[in-house]
Amino acid sequence: MRETIFTKNAPAPIGPYSQGVRAGNTWYFSGQIALIAETGQMAEGGVEAQAKQVMENIKALLTASGLEFGDIVKTTIFLKSMDDFPKVNAIYGSYFSHDIFPARETVEVSRLPKDALVEISVTCVK
Repeated sequence: MRETIFTKNAPAPIGPYSQGVRAGNTWYFSGQIALIAETGQMAEGGVEAQAKQVMENIKALLTASGLEFGDIVKTTIFLKSMDDFPKVNAIYGSYFSHDIFPARETVEVSRLPKDALVEISVTCVK
């Protein structure tokens, strides 16, 4: 079974991809940047504001899919600068209970869509 995930509470795709796809009991959410769903504008206030918006976008996708942060099994964090890791890590970590952290990697990249400072993709299983 394959199902495309879409919610107006998360930013609409800015290219030929889906917000997410469910395949059986696994959900794959496309990388989220700090676009505000209602306006299509990037969250202002630096990397901390962007990280919070990214996590809220992920939360909207989870909610639309009947999932919770505890259902996330894998994340990938892309950072414009690894110097921002402590700030992003603190915000990211605040969305999870200590006993349910997913597997993760974090990488620095030269550029992200819309010149975002952070992008996060997730995989969920339920």
